[in-house]
Amino acid sequence: MAVITAKDVAALRAKTGIGMMECKKALVEADGDMDAAVKILREKGELKAQSKIANRIAADGIVDIMKENGVTAMIEVNSETDFVAKNDMFKSFVKDLLKTIIQTKPADVEALMAAPYVDGSCTVEEKLKEQIFKIGEKLSIRRFAVVEGETSTYIHGMGAIGVIVKFDTDVADKEGFAEFAKNIALQVGAYSTPYVTREEVPASVLDSEKSILKAQIENDPAMAKKPDAIKEKMVEGRLGKFYENNCLLDMAYVKEDDMKVGKYVEKTAKELGGKITIAAIYRFEKGEGIQKKEEDFAAEIEKLAGGNK
Repeated sequence: MAVITAKDVAALRAKTGIGMMECKKALVEADGDMDAAVKILREKGELKAQSKIANRIAADGIVDIMKENGVTAMIEVNSETDFVAKNDMFKSFVKDLLKTIIQTKPADVEALMAAPYVDGSCTVEEKLKEQIFKIGEKLSIRRFAVVEGETSTYIHGMGAIGVIVKFDTDVADKEGFAEFAKNIALQVGAYSTPYVTREEVPASVLDSEKSILKAQIENDPAMAKKPDAIKEKMVEGRLGKFYENNCLLDMAYVKEDDMKVGKYVEKTAKELGGKITIAAIYRFEKGEGIQKKEEDFAAEIEKLAGGNK
């Protein structure tokens, strides 16, 4: 049997927003497997949806975007404090990293680190080390995206969230398209969604979701005795909510709740007399998934976890 530590309980609590005792029980039942514990909480109905707090566990730093010559680049660079994230030297460094990415189009962060810095004086890795020395904090180039073609971008909260939406369209030059594209970028910024269409959802993800929904029904005393055929229909019905929460075109349009995003795209394409397809979406949230040390709960978590270290 796995040893459940205070750190494990804290991590699950941060990820789900569920109480510490429930998190510890789920980890014990899952024998320490974090993903399995999340699934257990969902099946028991404890985890209705990820809370805003859970979605915004963040290290500090900034997300920034740059567009040049038909190329759009977005990057997340992390710092230890918000103070550094607002520093002009740090922000200038991030801008230069974006210029470097647009010029060199590296395949990944490792390739970026080895690429020549935009001023040609050194590599990106060497410049990063220089910035760490000057600023006096740990800095980390976490991720970036490079997109070519027709795009719309959005930055929220001085670099808290960055969005790139790529379009396949023949009406980009028409009056009204720019406003439409901006609205779609705002939508993606407001609501995190991993897929554009239902067709993009992997079969394994759907199978897992169906399993969870079925378990929720089985664990509900009011529904557990219903015939299997009825339960299957209930699962399919509830799957619609999954699509609404995870597929952009199925989501309610932020400016008109009674209209789906997909319908808004169709409506705009018809009005402009051409074709509009959302080809891809990219959304970076500063510090997403990076757990910061939570001193406020350390003693209580330690106690609940049984004193393991």
